[in-house]
Amino acid sequence: MAGKPSVRALAVVNGALILALGLVMLSAPATAQPGNPARARGEYTMVAGKTVSGSNAAVYILDAANREMVAVRWDQTRKSLVGIGYRNLDTDSKAQPGR
Repeated sequence: MAGKPSVRALAVVNGALILALGLVMLSAPATAQPGNPARARGEYTMVAGKTVSGSNAAVYILDAANREMVAVRWDQTRKSLVGIGYRNLDTDSKAQPGR
């Protein structure tokens, strides 16, 4: 039977897969921001609105746990969200108001 794999070949393949899985499990965890390991898990709120510069609709995403806000809009030609702006609310609250 030429098309039937042997038991030994299947055992070798399974052993290699288990070894690869073990290496992945022991590797360092992936982080989104390696310079800031103390970043808290986000608590998100999204609000739809309009931008100041025209009638383009936008979605404002607030991360209350990390005190950050991002504004995005939908780009119909690219079929994806495009970032409009980012604000760190802690930094903004400490800034001196200017005129």
